[in-house]
Amino acid sequence: MIAIEDSRLHPIWEKVSAGARLSYEDGVTMFRSSDILALGAMANAVRERLHGDTTYFNVNRHINPTDVCVASCRLCAFGKKAKDPRAYTMSLEQVWEMAGKGYAEAVTEFHIVGGLHPELSLYWFCQMIAGLKERYAGVHLKAFTMVEVAYLARRAKLSIRETLEKLKAAGVDSMPGGGAEVFSERVRRIICDHKIDGDEWLETARTAHQIGLKSNCTMLYGHLETAEDAADHLVRLRAVQDETHGFVTFIPLAFHPANTALSHLSPTSGFDDLKEIAISRLMLDNIPHIKAYWIMMTPGVAQIAQRFGANDIDGTVVEEKIYHDAGAQTAQHLRRQDLLRLIREAGREPVERDTTYRPVSRTESAFTVLV
Repeated sequence: MIAIEDSRLHPIWEKVSAGARLSYEDGVTMFRSSDILALGAMANAVRERLHGDTTYFNVNRHINPTDVCVASCRLCAFGKKAKDPRAYTMSLEQVWEMAGKGYAEAVTEFHIVGGLHPELSLYWFCQMIAGLKERYAGVHLKAFTMVEVAYLARRAKLSIRETLEKLKAAGVDSMPGGGAEVFSERVRRIICDHKIDGDEWLETARTAHQIGLKSNCTMLYGHLETAEDAADHLVRLRAVQDETHGFVTFIPLAFHPANTALSHLSPTSGFDDLKEIAISRLMLDNIPHIKAYWIMMTPGVAQIAQRFGANDIDGTVVEEKIYHDAGAQTAQHLRRQDLLRLIREAGREPVERDTTYRPVSRTESAFTVLV
């Protein structure tokens, strides 16, 4: 029995108990509710029905080849103009060398995203991917947001499908979920008007799934979005998933306002973070996994999130730039042993995974993916 103080949640719990799909209106109701314990309990019931006590993590490394970006999104503290003395762009050799620095713990995934560089071509990025695949053949390459793909396609004068096919042929194995922000046109005009719109993001994801590339998906929260905006975002992701079944994991991303043009906004609280996790699990009935990204919400909140609907805590990361440029105070990496400890302290059973959620068996010197 779940204790529910907000009476508006009773019919939602009846649907959840029956395994029925929640509506857009249900989403709005939950985002407007402050009954965080009821939301968490409902989400935990779904989480345990799907995944039991398992919490997944992986041994991964983030690579951000450049922070040079033609966009000027108000939400971003990472992107810089080409003439900015603080800006950087790695050479191909530097990318390949940096990847190796995170290889000591036998990473299973490289997570690769960066700015929209005005000069780096699709061919350059295909070379980068092919070089990584040649040097680290056993590592899964999760690379390029929908925003990056659309930008590269426009610069190369190719269709989205042709661009994705070239990236896949070069060695891209799957795609991260960043750049979705919130699909609301009103909000995007304020926080990221230089990016593709929500429909284009969804269409790019749909095309990626159609050619066999799985991806993650995200929502940025804690800025100017309303309950209606957030519920609409989740429903639109769910609709694409009904069609393609290509989204593997949903990651709610907390907005970090420091060092951005929206620095007057307050950062999210642990209450906000747990609420987003819980509602995401309840609304996204067709997306298998919900990730509590410890980099953004702190390891402690990510632990609690494992009782609020999340079943993944992300990975070792090794070096994260984007959210630390926006003021994140968390470490830039955790060791595998740290993640095992965090998950066990949360009362869950840790399972190391690869990017596609196949279990990984590891010894001191090597790992094996269990098919």
